[in-house]
Amino acid sequence: MTMLDEFTHEPRVAYFSMEIALRNEIPTYSGGLGVLAGDTVRSAADLVLPLVAVSLVSRAGYFRQEIDAQGRQVEHPAMWEPQGWAQPLDAKIAVSIEGRAVWVGAWLYVLDGYLGGRQPVLLLDTDLDENRPEDREITHTLYGGDETYRLKQEIVLGIGGVRLLQALGFRIRQYHMNEGHSALLGLELLRRYAYPPGELRPGETPYDLPRVREQCNFTTHTPVEAGHDRFPYALVQRVLGNVVDLATLKHLAGEDSLNMTRLALNLSEYVNGVAKRHAEISNTMFPGYQVHAVTNGVHPYIWTSEPFRKLYDHYLPSWCHEPEQLMRTDCCIPATDIEEAHAKAKQALIERVLARTGISLNPDVATLGFARRMTAYKRPDLLFADLERLKAIARQRAIQIVLAGKAHPRDEGGKRLIEQLHGQARALEGIVPVVYLPDYDMETAQALVAGADIWLNTPLRPQEASGTSGMKAAFNGVPSLSILDGWWIEGCIEGVTGWAIGNATGTDDGDARALYDKLEQVVLPLFYDNQHVPDGWIRVMQGAISKNASYFNSHRMMRRYAAEAYIR
Repeated sequence: MTMLDEFTHEPRVAYFSMEIALRNEIPTYSGGLGVLAGDTVRSAADLVLPLVAVSLVSRAGYFRQEIDAQGRQVEHPAMWEPQGWAQPLDAKIAVSIEGRAVWVGAWLYVLDGYLGGRQPVLLLDTDLDENRPEDREITHTLYGGDETYRLKQEIVLGIGGVRLLQALGFRIRQYHMNEGHSALLGLELLRRYAYPPGELRPGETPYDLPRVREQCNFTTHTPVEAGHDRFPYALVQRVLGNVVDLATLKHLAGEDSLNMTRLALNLSEYVNGVAKRHAEISNTMFPGYQVHAVTNGVHPYIWTSEPFRKLYDHYLPSWCHEPEQLMRTDCCIPATDIEEAHAKAKQALIERVLARTGISLNPDVATLGFARRMTAYKRPDLLFADLERLKAIARQRAIQIVLAGKAHPRDEGGKRLIEQLHGQARALEGIVPVVYLPDYDMETAQALVAGADIWLNTPLRPQEASGTSGMKAAFNGVPSLSILDGWWIEGCIEGVTGWAIGNATGTDDGDARALYDKLEQVVLPLFYDNQHVPDGWIRVMQGAISKNASYFNSHRMMRRYAAEAYIR
């Protein structure tokens, strides 16, 4: 019996993702897309859905973040050794890159679910003796290099992934592309299902397109046209060659350049966005395609802090398998127990902040948390748009702020934002404590979403496809104060699960004023004024759990994928 036998005896859904967050020590993720992929596989394990995930080994990871004395981001390789966590597999396949054979192997990481299930994850690797030095580095750095490097990675992921699954004996019933990075897998399937030359009639495509489409599903995450991967055809022909004929490729992926999203759309029977609003935007962006809405979710166990896990285990024992049981929170879990659980999670965050930065936060002060990729559309600086107004609010009712997040090494605007945030923190010194936790990772995220009192999210509409950090906060009873975009359009029940900043439209100036008004006039008074509104804050915490965590979880998401996409 081989190590793969337990996974190859039944047909599986092959879930392809450029990045995947398996655990904190394995830096094969950069942010939300990878964390979602990890939660997808974790829920598949818990629900015993037959999946096999395919990603890149990313030996040099994304990067480790250092913040220098001026608040500037400094990047360092995040090297890891796959042999410490995964097993090498014997099978190797070759893909053609720039006219030469590049060999691809894989590591097997077995993800153990929290309810006894297990799922295989294949981490593709070109760092093999058979390859040239430059080819050995293709799978080293997540989202590294130029567009040529990126195209090579996507060839390895899509085409190499399909070939390796076959070589390893996996029987695949469906392919699921998590974003367009893996769309080249569709070209490999077209090549596999090409009609014999003798069966072709003049004017007909040489490929069994319906057969490919019925096997493919595609989840798009990007509501902005500029955010989709494109490659010039001159580059494609030089690097990829002719997996399928150029006329067919242009018909499927666009006449001007190879648009990976267009390719995935044209080769998938089932397509979905990651929130209702995002699906609406995608249907407008891509007329002629039906884009369904399967709103993202987060894994119940991994994103719930230990104090709340114990609380739910005691009052709602089946919550981890059936998160919908959390709907009973407001009637089954005493307010004092919720308050005590949150106090423990908040203390854990305070201790982490002290250990990482030397700054001591006050457990009795309202704590705002903000952590995500640092880039312009996330608007991490919106809270600091008017420092005098923020100081005035804090003089009335104290606040402290904890921030975290990485900017992509080539995102100069994002890196400038981090530097500006540190400058604004210095300007608020003595009035509003502001902490920036460096090297944002899963452990930092877990501490922040549980230990903050208020979760802040301020994206520029409509660029937040979904967002999931507020969902994680909800599992810990932390309400959101957020712009109405992405999932929060569905999750916000004003004053019950949290609060909206402004309305469905707005400007930077208007959103900043709305944020300050809501904080000053509604959120902070409720947090501090238990005398006039007994347990008012706890009721909002209960609402976040019972109405948001019970629904916005990856178990519900995966059950929908299984029912609507995988079984058809």
